[in-house]
Amino acid sequence: MTRSSGISRREFNVSLLGVAAAAAVPHTLPAKNTEKRFRLNYILSSAMFGGGKLADIVPEVKKTDATAIDIWPKVHGTQREQIEEMGHDKFAALLKQNNVKLGGIACYRLGPFGLQKEMRFASKIGGRGVVLVCGARGPKDVKGDELRAALKKFIEQLKPHVAVAEETGCVIAVENHSNSLVESPDSIRWFGEFAKSDHLGIAFAPHHLPQDSKLIGQIADELGPKTKFVYAQQHGMGSSKKLPKEQEMLQMPGRGPLDFTPLLAALKKHNYQGYTEIFMHPVPRGVPILDSTDAITAEINRSRKYLEKCLKSLSS
Repeated sequence: MTRSSGISRREFNVSLLGVAAAAAVPHTLPAKNTEKRFRLNYILSSAMFGGGKLADIVPEVKKTDATAIDIWPKVHGTQREQIEEMGHDKFAALLKQNNVKLGGIACYRLGPFGLQKEMRFASKIGGRGVVLVCGARGPKDVKGDELRAALKKFIEQLKPHVAVAEETGCVIAVENHSNSLVESPDSIRWFGEFAKSDHLGIAFAPHHLPQDSKLIGQIADELGPKTKFVYAQQHGMGSSKKLPKEQEMLQMPGRGPLDFTPLLAALKKHNYQGYTEIFMHPVPRGVPILDSTDAITAEINRSRKYLEKCLKSLSS
């Protein structure tokens, strides 16, 4: 009798045993980690380069792992004035050539009630999401009910300007600045509570807060999505008087004593997607923080590595 071309009964039974044995073995391969790692969205401040030329500064953006540039005017920089001198189209072309976005404009001179024209410029060049940082307006050194009332009045006055921010896609970020209506922890919390529009919030500045890392993290946690911009800057030994360079540099993350980990933990908790700017103030204002473009970029990267180390510690 000729053997069939198919498998024998014995071979068939052996194969069934193999399948059963394989099914009995537990699945030991590790599950794929689908969690997306939290990252900071860096922006480069033109003021770090003093009165440097935009043509020299814009190429540095990508070297600092940033995606966007924050434009500063006099007295801290001259880049906003340079844009008007070169023309908007030429500035837009410079950004495109370097694959850089316009992400922010420092608008302290314009103030919160003088932003409408600047928002239209920002929208034209940068599209939606450009952050205009300014100071607050209102009484200083007020507390309790008087502070709450002043904040409510300020935000009410902002409504027509917030409407333009919503129309253009810009964001108005009020910095918690010293000697200002929005300065104390309570004023920051209440501003965040009263500011209802997603186009209005706080430019969070640890530099102007008590240098208590846990308190800073707590305030950022309470602000949550009302944090619209973050200055990665600490007080160090201050920025109002001329100091030896090594003392002036203590404002930079990783150089001074402030632990940025609690702040970063709060940002991570709320999946903060806004811009983070590594920053310091030189004395006098308007000069580069260091003597060369390469040295400035290297210093920013030094602080960035410190912040990334803090973030990594949150995942370990």
